[in-house]
Amino acid sequence: MTDPIAEPARWDESERLAALRDYGILDTAREAAFDDVVALIARICETPIAVVNLIDSGRQWFKAEVGLGVRETPLATSFCAHALLNEDGLVVPDATKDARFDGNPLVHEAPGLRFYAGRLLKTPSGLPLGTLCVLDTQPRPEGLTELQETALKTLAGQVMSQMELRRALRQRDEGRDALERALEASDDVAARLRASEAQFRVLADAMPQMVWSTRPDGFHDYYNARWYEFTGVPAGSTDGEGWNDMFHPDDQQRAWARWSRSLETGEPYEIEYRLKHHSGVYRWTLGRAVAIRNEDGEITRWFGTCTDIDELKRLEQGRELVSQELSHRIKNIFAVVTALVALSARQYPEARAFASSLRTRIAALARAHEFVRPHTEASQPTVGATTLHTFLADLFRAYSDDTGAPRVHISGDDAVFDDQAATSVALLFHELATNAAKYGALAATAGRVELITRRDEDRFVLTWTEIGGPKIEGPPERQGFGSSLASLSVEGQLGGRLQREWAADGLRIVVDLPATALSRRRAAERDRL
Repeated sequence: MTDPIAEPARWDESERLAALRDYGILDTAREAAFDDVVALIARICETPIAVVNLIDSGRQWFKAEVGLGVRETPLATSFCAHALLNEDGLVVPDATKDARFDGNPLVHEAPGLRFYAGRLLKTPSGLPLGTLCVLDTQPRPEGLTELQETALKTLAGQVMSQMELRRALRQRDEGRDALERALEASDDVAARLRASEAQFRVLADAMPQMVWSTRPDGFHDYYNARWYEFTGVPAGSTDGEGWNDMFHPDDQQRAWARWSRSLETGEPYEIEYRLKHHSGVYRWTLGRAVAIRNEDGEITRWFGTCTDIDELKRLEQGRELVSQELSHRIKNIFAVVTALVALSARQYPEARAFASSLRTRIAALARAHEFVRPHTEASQPTVGATTLHTFLADLFRAYSDDTGAPRVHISGDDAVFDDQAATSVALLFHELATNAAKYGALAATAGRVELITRRDEDRFVLTWTEIGGPKIEGPPERQGFGSSLASLSVEGQLGGRLQREWAADGLRIVVDLPATALSRRRAAERDRL
């Protein structure tokens, strides 16, 4: 038997089935409103069978029926499936004479159906869901009377009205249930929020730091117990912008500017300032804050802490004073040692050359110490920034020409430089410059040195090239003390490699160092991050 809905339809079947399921009526219990309709239409049309028939996927299901005694049958035997393809419904006077029902067991076997008349049940958008139909085991060539057709049409509309009402009531109940669930969930969320806030306040009050929080615009609306213990101010008196008055007058503008920038950019807030203690004195405090964001990246709150670092600050200041005093004494020791060497050279003229070389090496160490020693604000500007290029430029200043122009030209990548590498680098380049002044490019009036520094991933390479000096016949027969000292500085102290190339037009030296060798403190900070 062919598919009863094989002809092209004016609607999409998946859309029709979705609409049917949206009514939530399939496989529900019998209801008087529908049973009364089929009983009435069966009497009006004088038929033994009447059905409210809904066409599902693969079956026809009866919401109400009289005369059949079943709630569903296969779709292949359905009269109503053919009715869906018509504009309003279908009338079959005699099924035995209709080719569409050849082989249909409901026609050729029990109950032996002959007559069928059905009116479509349509949604407001026009999708057919099924029919209100009547059936008879006797053919009716004349069909239904005008009154019977009107009754079938009217009662089909009544069935759809009942289905619409039923769907509205179901949606109302579902909406009410959803609202009740939402209210219950809301109450549950509110309870959890209250519990969470209480836990936060207990935790914040137990912390040794002062804890505070603000709205997205920076309005301070919460401080923990430590804040009020430290400051001694009444609760709520520092809400809003009142907190800035607690800072030392010299720190207020700086703290406000830093906080304003964090509010504008969302960057973390961190600053050291002096905060007024309840005793009336100002104590150094570290303030920090971070922004809390929602899923869209919008700031919802700021949470911050204030940590009392006054004792630590005073200890650091004390250590700085001791460090500067120690550094000053070391500088004096260099001066005394240099003076002693000079005095000894006068007493022992035969050691004059040795003493001169020793004094220059001590001077190089003193220059390295002067570069990296702790400085006060007054002494710092005379030294410059702590970078490799600045350090070397200062070291090579003694080899400038008569006009003061440098003869050792430095170019390439600069690097942060600290005291851990200063001594080794000072000795290395002091020896290279001294040897160049005695035997190499700097011994000639027009000679010069090109020093190129280059960062190569995790390495830092320095290339020393002498230009315009005496012609080199080849490598020396033995390695002098200066060369040994240079190799020791690179390989022993800095963990690198030193390579010499004795080219005829000038010495070329390549120093290959780990990138961390020049600033071990910076490397340690990177590792901690």
